[in-house]
Amino acid sequence: MTISGFTFVRNATRFYFPIKESILSILPIVDEFIVALGMGYDDDKTEEEILSVNSPKIKIIRRVWDEKHYANSAIFRDETNVALSYCKGDWCFYLQADEVIHENDITIINDCCSKYLNNKNIEGILFKYYHFWGDYAHYLPFHGWYRNEIRIIKNHCGVVSYKDAQSFRKKDGKKLNVVSVDAHIFHYGWVRPPLSMKSKKKEHDSIHKGIVNDNNIEPDNGFDYGPIGRLPVFNGTHPNVMSNRIKEIFWKDKLNYTKTFSKNYIYNKHEKTKYRIISWLENNLFGGKQLVGYKNWKTIK
Repeated sequence: MTISGFTFVRNATRFYFPIKESILSILPIVDEFIVALGMGYDDDKTEEEILSVNSPKIKIIRRVWDEKHYANSAIFRDETNVALSYCKGDWCFYLQADEVIHENDITIINDCCSKYLNNKNIEGILFKYYHFWGDYAHYLPFHGWYRNEIRIIKNHCGVVSYKDAQSFRKKDGKKLNVVSVDAHIFHYGWVRPPLSMKSKKKEHDSIHKGIVNDNNIEPDNGFDYGPIGRLPVFNGTHPNVMSNRIKEIFWKDKLNYTKTFSKNYIYNKHEKTKYRIISWLENNLFGGKQLVGYKNWKTIK
């Protein structure tokens, strides 16, 4: 059995993506790791960061993003499919540049891949998620934040990236048959210095709207994460590869650790009343099971 890892990335160092940690976390389980590396801003050092891993498993595919495919973030799907097309493994393990796996889950993941390798009815493997917010101590087990997602797919069976690269489907649009693995993806996409978070959000929103963002200037104020004191504290352990980054967090003085909303604060989705009510029901009465909303797969028991 062989496993290919793959991802796409651009401007990782500029926007504080933990790309090095992401790659380091997956290398022990993969035979190769494909990176579709988009050309970024002149000051970006993403390629140097990737090469500093110093592994022969890493294969970089240099890319220039096609502006015609920016609308609805389709460029993310396209670049994911480019990386996937270079994968040679029986399984393909997708990690986005802000996602990391825990070393304690590697054996579990490998065993799951082995178990279902020859089962033609299984096309993908479904992971659980931890979404961190603002810092590394608080997370979002709330409605509106996907609790599960497909991150491993069978190779050479017509599976492609779907919509804005969040998930996968067959080329004909059919949902994949998947099994669940008792392992988590640690998602750090919302753990950034406030200035970096606002810059990244501005860039992403521009791409989603089909706009070429030539503004290379940082916004004059940072992203407001809101009252983090209202969020649950994460009591588990983070992946070892994240230890240095966690120690080096330098923006705690910019965060609001109270339970009070600042004046003129604009609520994030998980803070709105409707989502808070649904989240309470899911977490307290339904064991964390999502009641309504997104589900892009067919779970095989």
